[in-house]
Amino acid sequence: MTQQLLLDLLMPSAPSLDNFVAGDNGAALDALRNWEPGRAIYLWGAPGSGRTHLLRAIAAGPGRLYQGPDDRAGILKDIATGDYLQHQLIAIDNIELLDADGQAALFALYNRWREVAATRYGFALILAGDRAPLAMPLREDLRTRLGWDLVFRLEQLSDPDRAVVLKARADERGLQLSPEVISWILTHYARDMNRLSELVDALDSYSLEKHRAITLPLLKDFLATSQG
Repeated sequence: MTQQLLLDLLMPSAPSLDNFVAGDNGAALDALRNWEPGRAIYLWGAPGSGRTHLLRAIAAGPGRLYQGPDDRAGILKDIATGDYLQHQLIAIDNIELLDADGQAALFALYNRWREVAATRYGFALILAGDRAPLAMPLREDLRTRLGWDLVFRLEQLSDPDRAVVLKARADERGLQLSPEVISWILTHYARDMNRLSELVDALDSYSLEKHRAITLPLLKDFLATSQG
């Protein structure tokens, strides 16, 4: 079996609400589990706090849409101004990156959301950004709309919770990460969960390339090689 095929077979599972380690974010997770058409939820937190994981998870399934910063603003504008509403839930990620056209489209979508909230055409609006509503680098009338309904700050995970996530990520790829390796990573590497997950994936590839188990010496060799 080739290395690429093996990697393809061991790809981690898709983001879901069930495989999100909540830590101190239980209230936000409960709100997402119990979303209803006509409601809006705004999540904010530092990079690596789980915003994209949660939005991709909640937007998975029929009648739902995930919109990232690289997607066309015209998609939101078409939804906001169209004759028919076909989505029960719309999730929009990294809204701090929206340009003028994107902000105008989101403003129109918010107005449409409020207009139909109490009707059979109501849809849920789930948004995420890197800071609190009034601190967002957006037009004023859009900043205020972010706080119209539920707002949650996503807290960074504690080290024990990070260890749980790292072990789960490794288990999904069929890897054995010893407590020694996990402890070293949490002590010496970035705290951002995105970077920690990427490190596990990269270690998987490196260990296959070197035909060696993932040990602390292998981890240090990999980091020295990648930084060289």
